[in-house]
Amino acid sequence: MNEFIMQAISSPWLYAVMFAVAVIDGFFPPIPSETVLVAAAAVAVSTGSTNLVLLCAIAAIGAAIGDNIAFTIGRSIGIRRFSWMRRPRVAASFDWASRTLSRSGAGLIIGARYIPVGRVAVNMSAGALRYPRRRFIPLSVVAGAMWAAYSACIGLVAGNLVKDNPLLGAVIGIVLALVIGFVIDRVAAARRRRREAARMSAELDAARDSTRVSADAS
Repeated sequence: MNEFIMQAISSPWLYAVMFAVAVIDGFFPPIPSETVLVAAAAVAVSTGSTNLVLLCAIAAIGAAIGDNIAFTIGRSIGIRRFSWMRRPRVAASFDWASRTLSRSGAGLIIGARYIPVGRVAVNMSAGALRYPRRRFIPLSVVAGAMWAAYSACIGLVAGNLVKDNPLLGAVIGIVLALVIGFVIDRVAAARRRRREAARMSAELDAARDSTRVSADAS
């Protein structure tokens, strides 16, 4: 994977590669769109060979297209049809996304863009739940633009740390992106667990109150 990233950022087809991986990553998380953008931004600091604004714009457009593909897949086939969708972690992500979309759809769609598996689960769930496409499209554009700017900033920080060594800057940027992504994923998972525990507690309290009222009435 690291070899693929390094080849991508040194390729004369970088902009096309960036667009392709950003689109595919929207519905197939193993494709590392963040790390390609981070590494390219880190190298750009040292070499100046890449138009970073253009690269970010291309990444943002590709990300929005990929997210809308995931949305369309969810609307077409749902979130339970294939066996990989029923794996415990994936199924839990879909269940969480489905519950949360009804309460805070806009925030979830934008926030999930920073979590590789999470964004696919959220966007497919949005499609399966018939979330309005006219609302989803602008949200996906905003999310893609914010995500591209965030990824490029990580690369810029890494590149400025070692301006004289573009390759090392790219490696540092990739490591930073992976660490930050891991932290975001863990924080999101912890918040999901807390919300689930609170929901179950509320349902249990409601059931107890209902039982108490029934007993008093009798």
